[in-house]
Amino acid sequence: MSQLIRYLSFTLLGLALGVSLTLSSQENAEQAQSRLNYPLLLDIIDTVETYYVTEFTQDELIAAAIEGIFAKLDPYSNFLDQQEFSNIRDANKGEYFGFGVEIATEDNKITIITPFANSPADLAGIEPGDQILKLNNEPVDSNRLDYLLKEIKRHSQNNLPILLTLSHTGMDTEFEVTLIPSVISIQSVTAKVIEDQIGYIRLASFQDNSTEELVKQLTQWQDVRLSGIILDLRNNPGGLLDQAIKIADIFLSKGRIVSTEGRFFDANSEYYASPQTMFSNIPMTILINKGSASASEVLAAALQENHRAKVIGETSFGKGTVQSLIPTLIEGNAIKLTIAKYTTPNGRDINSKGIEPDIKLDLTTVTNNKNVPIIDEIIIQDESTQDKILNSAITWIKTKQ
Repeated sequence: MSQLIRYLSFTLLGLALGVSLTLSSQENAEQAQSRLNYPLLLDIIDTVETYYVTEFTQDELIAAAIEGIFAKLDPYSNFLDQQEFSNIRDANKGEYFGFGVEIATEDNKITIITPFANSPADLAGIEPGDQILKLNNEPVDSNRLDYLLKEIKRHSQNNLPILLTLSHTGMDTEFEVTLIPSVISIQSVTAKVIEDQIGYIRLASFQDNSTEELVKQLTQWQDVRLSGIILDLRNNPGGLLDQAIKIADIFLSKGRIVSTEGRFFDANSEYYASPQTMFSNIPMTILINKGSASASEVLAAALQENHRAKVIGETSFGKGTVQSLIPTLIEGNAIKLTIAKYTTPNGRDINSKGIEPDIKLDLTTVTNNKNVPIIDEIIIQDESTQDKILNSAITWIKTKQ
């Protein structure tokens, strides 16, 4: 039991603080233990393990205690075992194994933020804003989000398919899709010069190398007389906040980019643009939809509110919180924890509200095609007009020439 107490104490310290603490004296240790009431939790675990009618191991009870902690938090905070932690780090590098879908709760419903391009979810026809009604024929709702995420992770880790029952936004009809997990490669930045010398950039997510790849592409365009730039953030679920800030800084010569506010010192920051910029004198538009979330909303708001770009499309998802990956004291595990909320340059909190475009278009009524294969489709002007949101951006840039 003493070994369990030592293990659980360290684990809970990691969960509470996210850092290693060295206690200078036995008195300090006793004060910390009393304040956090560890003996009560350990007593409960020991009692359940000893007397409960069904046998549970210490590891199972510790896992249940951890699950209980995160059940109190928002849906973006959770405990990551070694495999899950590795998957997130791989995703930040542009590749991971899974179903390719971001999930959250919205209006007390389990909602798809966005499917990743060319993932099993995307290829099955899942769209941003779809609501998950059942998993493997078992009904789910916002109260069972933890169960849903846990089951999806379990199926992915064991290479098992899942059956989802969903409904599209604003529709009463249900449809089913079977998803088989696979290796998903996400190319953060793709670009092409389209009609009238407009630079089109598709930013699919914010990864470790997103800023580097974008700067490389923009550098190749330095000798091209671009008439405008279109930055497509549709179905971009976010990613690394620092990458969104750096990319905003590329296009801004001054002004606030974003502010973050949290309970501990390092979570409170204000980020401002530096004087260095690229392509500052040409028109710029940003495309967003309901699948644009988190870091992509930070970037869109920064360029919109600093009057650098017009935002075109539909209202974004509305995820105004910041998560951090905090390694635990147990090697290989980590905590994905919401540590702050952010506000736009004008001080707006967009959580559950989203970014309102300057030119609002309903994606479900103006286009029949997904934006992901757009780079191939926009080579011919007649084909590009099939994407009315993109075409609206092209038209707006033409009026500024």
